[in-house]
Amino acid sequence: MALFCIVLARAASAFAIPERLVYDLTWTGVKAGTATLEVANDMDTIRMISTARSANWVSVFYTVEDRVETILAKGKSAIFIAQPRNYRMKIREGRHRRDKEVIYDHARKKATFIDHLDNDRKEFAINEHTFDPLSVLYYVRTLKLDVGRSVYMELFDSRKLWNVEVQVLRKERISSILGEVDTVVIKPLLKSEGIFNRKGDMLIWLTDDQKKIPVRMQTKVAVGSITATLVDGMY
Repeated sequence: MALFCIVLARAASAFAIPERLVYDLTWTGVKAGTATLEVANDMDTIRMISTARSANWVSVFYTVEDRVETILAKGKSAIFIAQPRNYRMKIREGRHRRDKEVIYDHARKKATFIDHLDNDRKEFAINEHTFDPLSVLYYVRTLKLDVGRSVYMELFDSRKLWNVEVQVLRKERISSILGEVDTVVIKPLLKSEGIFNRKGDMLIWLTDDQKKIPVRMQTKVAVGSITATLVDGMY
């Protein structure tokens, strides 16, 4: 278990709802695809969607078609704007396939993991403030991030409950679609699987303001690294 705990204070939404972020994906400096991050209100729930798709020239030898969606119940969390209810990940990356779902029952402190490819279903114990791999990014955007001080949160993925550390590495001024912006660079130490079949560290550049917009993300993959650069959106 980690040595530090997050403070259980209600977090205000730092990001706009609705919000849509569009990214160019580059591999060794060449455009290799597009990705999106979206969050929207839907009656008594909040819907978050992440997609990634390879460019036509990449798909000839390595097709990427990823979609991750999480549905959160509004007003059910003491630390965030909503609480995960259902998480679904469908991944196609080359020959790698995943189709899994997690149903959260926070009242019972249980998560039901479903592998739709293997027809496997199993229930696991979770804690009160457990996130899924997508909503945890939005939660981090609501936190106060101090360089040199890690933040921790609990995340259920890959049939396990993880205590995830997010390191706050440094502040950096970079060029972006928003102009020259000050950013906070974070490194989530994720042991669970996720989009792009990661092989190493992931770095995220968040604008150093209240919205903490992820203007750049970078992760190592099987060969080289993928960089996601914000190019459009509604924020």
